[in-house]
Order: sequence, then C-alpha cells, then structure tokens
Amino acid sequence: MKILATNKKAKHDFDILKTFIAGIKLTGQEVKSVKAGNLKLTGSFVTIFKGEPYLAYAYIPPYEHASKASLAGYDPQRFRKLLLNKKEIEYIRAMRKAKRLVIVPLKAFLTHNLIKIEIALAKPLKKYDKKRRKKEREEKRKLERLKRTWSANAV
Repeated sequence: MKILATNKKAKHDFDILKTFIAGIKLTGQEVKSVKAGNLKLTGSFVTIFKGEPYLAYAYIPPYEHASKASLAGYDPQRFRKLLLNKKEIEYIRAMRKAKRLVIVPLKAFLTHNLIKIEIALAKPLKKYDKKRRKKEREEKRKLERLKRTWSANAV
C-alpha cells in the first residue's frame, strides 16, 4: 500500500468516529497525475447527492504531459464520484443526519494498482477541544522527558 496523499488537518479539526475505504472514479489524466503525487485533500469533503457520494474540492492538477486538447475545460476541483456499497452509503447517510456528522477524506492510497480514498465519519471539534488536546499532548511529552531523564540519572 503506497500512500499518495494525506489530509493532516482532518485529524486536528475533527474527532474521527468511523472510517471507510472507497474507490474513486477518475479520468485517465487524473489517474496519472495522482500516481505522480499531485493530489491535495486539504479543504475537501464528501457530500451525498442523489444517493451517491462525491468527493468535493479535492485538487488534482492536470497531468503535465497531457495534450492541449484533453486540457480544454478541465476543472482540477470538480466533484468526483466515490464508489461504496449501498449498505455503507445508507449507514453514512443515516449517521450524518442523526448525529450531525461530517464526512472527511483522510488519505488516498494505491492498492493493487487501484486508487482508493479513506473517508471518515467525523465530529467537528470546538476550539476549546482543540486546546485541550494540545495541552494533553504537551503534558504527555513533558512526562516522557522526565521519565527519560530520571531513568538516565538512576543508572
């Protein structure tokens, strides 16, 4: 499994509840561009339109060696269809409505020469939750440093 892109901001801004792996419907030049490492997931999200999930605002620039004719009318941030099972789509729709969750892409990866997107049902964090998490992380690091210095002094 080769990771092509990650959405680092998602884990900072959201509390991840459940993840799913979805295929993505791309054109030929988009596949080549993504495999070259030109996918940006920051600021993108997943929406469900007419019962089908779509990846919105993921930036895939045009393939650098593509012909001028294929670049005519190309939109790098177009909505791209995600491929999930009916049961997964219904589960995501129900959870999204019931608990007011958002669907966020976490990473894109290559498996068996197919491009897959890991999406997650997530709960947006409030500003005070982000501060609390940061404080807990800093305290944990401080404690680890103290343990290392204490064990080094004990020897």
